[in-house]
Amino acid sequence: MYLPLRFLFVKEEITREGCALSTADHQSDPSEVFRRYLSSVVLHAQAGAKAVDLGATDLYALNILGLSGAMTPGELGARTGLTTGPTTRLIDRLEQAGYVRRAADPGDRRKVIVEPIGEPADLDKVPAPARRRIGAIIGGYTPEQRELLFDYFTRAAEAFQESVDEIAEHDRNPN
Repeated sequence: MYLPLRFLFVKEEITREGCALSTADHQSDPSEVFRRYLSSVVLHAQAGAKAVDLGATDLYALNILGLSGAMTPGELGARTGLTTGPTTRLIDRLEQAGYVRRAADPGDRRKVIVEPIGEPADLDKVPAPARRRIGAIIGGYTPEQRELLFDYFTRAAEAFQESVDEIAEHDRNPN
């Protein structure tokens, strides 16, 4: 079930006092700024996937494989939130498109792993416009500010992953 982003952020959780945004700097509520940012990231991912004729989950799975390397179909399914049937179809689509291959696990030949096959040129074109624009924005910050930004991105990614795990645990054990 997907909820609109407004349900994910209670305004009291992102306050002006706990955020670098102030009324003088921005007319928007900090939670609204954050929601707009997240919405833009999601829309960018969807547009990128469509541009290379993939589904958003397919592109997300390729990103996971690119960041983490080869893994079993079960691990990929767990990371994408898919059950075994949809995971198999996902891998089939990615394999047919030439993005991944199934191979025997070198540590246990009874297992199969899914491994990415290089970085296809068409996939590299997808984030290029955003990289260029975000790079220009980040380039305008001082080294200290950039360090702070990357600290935020690192810690926010961990917080989001922990939240994903918490939500998944709640789905498995609702009581």
